[in-house]
Amino acid sequence: MSTAAQPDSPDDLDGLAEADSPAQSPALAGEHSPAGGHGLAGARGPAGVGSPAGVGSLVGPARTGSPAGTGSQAEAANPVETGVPTWLTGLAAALRTARPDQLSWTRLHAADGRPAAVLMLIGDGPQGPDILLIERAVSLRSHAGQSAFPGGATDPTDTSPAATALREAREEVGVDPAGVRILATGPALYIPPSHFLVTPVLGWWHTPCPVAPVDPSETSTVVRVPITHLADPANRLQVRHRRTGVLGPAFRVQEMFVWGFTGGLIDALLRLGGWERPWLPAEQVESHR
Repeated sequence: MSTAAQPDSPDDLDGLAEADSPAQSPALAGEHSPAGGHGLAGARGPAGVGSPAGVGSLVGPARTGSPAGTGSQAEAANPVETGVPTWLTGLAAALRTARPDQLSWTRLHAADGRPAAVLMLIGDGPQGPDILLIERAVSLRSHAGQSAFPGGATDPTDTSPAATALREAREEVGVDPAGVRILATGPALYIPPSHFLVTPVLGWWHTPCPVAPVDPSETSTVVRVPITHLADPANRLQVRHRRTGVLGPAFRVQEMFVWGFTGGLIDALLRLGGWERPWLPAEQVESHR
C-alpha cells in the first residue's frame, strides 16, 4: 500500500462514516464495479456522455451549442430545466431520485441529526464543465486544510436546504445567489462523527461571478475544478479508513486532496452524470484515524 499521501482525520462535513465497517457495507470495501461504481449502475446522463470519450465531449464541439442550451428535446420534455445545458439535466434528474445509500458511505440514519447542506455548484468554465471546491485554512483548530463543497449547518432563518447552501456559499467565497439556479436536492445524508444530516444541493452556475475566500482565517482556497480532471483516472485513488477498513474514493486535483464525504459525493456525481471513466485498480492510501 502506498503511503505517498495520507489524509488527515475527517471533518464535520467531510468524514467517512466511522460506524461503518466492511461487513456492514461490502460494496464500499472494494467490491466496486470495473468503473469504480457502487450501486449506481444504469444512472447515466444524456446519450453519448457515459463513455470515457463522453467526458471529453463536454469540452469540445459535441457539447451543447450554447450555455443556455435552449430548444433541445430534453428541455421541451421538462420545462423546469429550460435554459439548463443538456449535459447537466441527466445528473439533476438522477439526483432527485437518488437513495441515501447511493450517495453516502453510511447505512445509518438519525432523524434528530443536525441539519446542514452543501452546494455542488457546476458551471461552464474555460476548460468545460467544472465544479466549485474550497479548502479550509490550515490554521483552523479542526478540519484544517481539508477540501470540501461550500456549505454548513442550517440557520433558523434558512427556509430550505437550498437556502442554507446558497447562504453558506455567499458567506464563504462570495457566490452571488442571483447567478445560481437550483436544479435538485438529494436525500439528507447522515454523518455519524458529527451527527449532521447533510443535504446535497445541485446548482447550475449560469452567471459566474468572481469568487475568493471571504475570511482567509477559515477558507484558504477556492477553485473551479474541471469535471474532466476529476474523471481522469490519473487523478483518482482510494482511501482506506484505518479503524473500519472501508475504502472510499479520493482525488488529487488543483493541489488539493479530496476525500471523505466530499470525495464520495464527487464519485457519485461522476456516475450519475455519466462522466465516470474506468479507474480501478487504483493507488490506496490510509487515513490517519
